[in-house]
Amino acid sequence: MSSILLIGAGRMGAALARGWIAQGRGPEITVLEPSVDAGFAKALKKAGGRLNPKAALIGAPKAVVLAVKPQVLESVAREAVRFAGAKPVFISIAAGIALRKLGTWLGDRAAVVRAMPNLPAALGAGATVAAANDRVTAAQRKLAGALLSAAGALEWLTDESPIDAVTAVSGSGPAYVFLLVETLAAAGIAAGLKPDLAMRLARLTIAGSGALMQSWPDRDAATMRRDVTSPGGTTEAALKVLMAPGGLAPLMAKAVKAATKRAKELGA
Repeated sequence: MSSILLIGAGRMGAALARGWIAQGRGPEITVLEPSVDAGFAKALKKAGGRLNPKAALIGAPKAVVLAVKPQVLESVAREAVRFAGAKPVFISIAAGIALRKLGTWLGDRAAVVRAMPNLPAALGAGATVAAANDRVTAAQRKLAGALLSAAGALEWLTDESPIDAVTAVSGSGPAYVFLLVETLAAAGIAAGLKPDLAMRLARLTIAGSGALMQSWPDRDAATMRRDVTSPGGTTEAALKVLMAPGGLAPLMAKAVKAATKRAKELGA
């Protein structure tokens, strides 16, 4: 019998499962997903995991991970209640859905962890923030931590209230970075570069800068920015535009505020 039940294997669910496989947990994994990616299905089978077995064969999981969209989470959670007799820890990675509401759907006695990973989890380079209700035992917290940290760095909160802002910053953040690549490449094309070269340079620059930041964990971003900005140089000329009133900072603040608001709306 499997001890990890994953319900939903889209991009994020599959990313988590690949992390568990890398940990050597393949034989422990059961996945329920009607439209599974063929490559993921092959990797799961090779690792000894199971895909869509009959309900009677699922057994009594120690962890039930709910990796579905917020709009369908209620129906999925109410169906997952049938595993509550095994006293698993339920882990939800849906944006906006509070522990209180999850407890309503899963039962007042359910041990529930609410988590927000992000897409770099697919490479084991994700950033996940999690909070637990008071039903989660020390052992369950340890198990949930092991499963979530398979995707990268993990931070625990004592209070779940910041998670909507976490969703807006790190959960949605990869899309902001991809947009930056798009716009940087488009600006390069406008300045005279060929499209393929502009895109290669934009991708390599963003990826390399991220790797550089990771290699200097004790240096803050503002210091690094100043270090690469020569007085009177080209970088300073560009930053004067980006850092002007109405530039990047207020626009990013507005974007994060909008994402935070939407996360709250999803959980209403």
